[in-house]
Amino acid sequence: MRIDAHQHFWKYKPDEYDWIDDTMPALRRDFLPEHLAPELSGAGIDGTIAVQARQSLAETKWLLQLAAANPFILGVVGWVDLQSPDLRSSLAELAGSPKLVGVRHVVQSEPDDRFLLRPAFLQGIAALEEFGLTYDILIYSRHLQVAAEFVRHFPKQRFVLDHLAKPPIKSGALQPWAGDLRRLAQFSNVYCKLSGLVTEADWNNWEPQHFRPYIDVAMECFGPDRLLIGSDWPVCTVAGSYSAVMDLLTEYLKDYPELVRDAVLGDNAERFWNLGNRQSRQAQTG
Repeated sequence: MRIDAHQHFWKYKPDEYDWIDDTMPALRRDFLPEHLAPELSGAGIDGTIAVQARQSLAETKWLLQLAAANPFILGVVGWVDLQSPDLRSSLAELAGSPKLVGVRHVVQSEPDDRFLLRPAFLQGIAALEEFGLTYDILIYSRHLQVAAEFVRHFPKQRFVLDHLAKPPIKSGALQPWAGDLRRLAQFSNVYCKLSGLVTEADWNNWEPQHFRPYIDVAMECFGPDRLLIGSDWPVCTVAGSYSAVMDLLTEYLKDYPELVRDAVLGDNAERFWNLGNRQSRQAQTG
């Protein structure tokens, strides 16, 4: 299977998506499964992982409803208040859906650069393994050292880093991002998404070669068995079409052996989120 490991859906409301500023007017509309389906077909993508864009249980439940109604949505990375004393009851309710595969918190927007190390947050992360859920690490590159300290607490928890921690592609700089990424990648339970890259470049003037040094570092750090591809649709459309973004990644992989291509383009995602077993559960529950 070819799996897009990172995309979003939303029904646009200005007050709920205030991060969509005047530089991104094209995102100020609804983006739903019927809008994504033809893009997947055109790019040869078999399924996706829908990721939260709002920090609300209501959105997570809505995404699970979309996933139940659209077989190409293979899993949902939702949101739950990981610092809540009622966390386990919330997780127990959501985990009733076989398509809930993970949880994410928008750590990059937290004013505390050491937010990941808050005791209440660490306690919440400790509950995820019990429910078989992964955790998406959404941070800026300046948070990578803290992220390495964070994952050290949880050797059995499965983590995935979103968007390569948003490297400075537009400037062309590699350091200190590359060194900090290597430190995080030393933890074998941390995977990484090759996603969200075009929006870190010059939106109107990027070329495929601008991304190669950063993907090279990711390949060196994580190896082909811990990398996943993701479009970050529809956010990516401010800088490129769905097909252009996915072609960028598949073109990079064209000179690698078939086993490597298959791993990065889908097999790793299937294994990381245990999608085969979840699909069996979905079939059993109707």
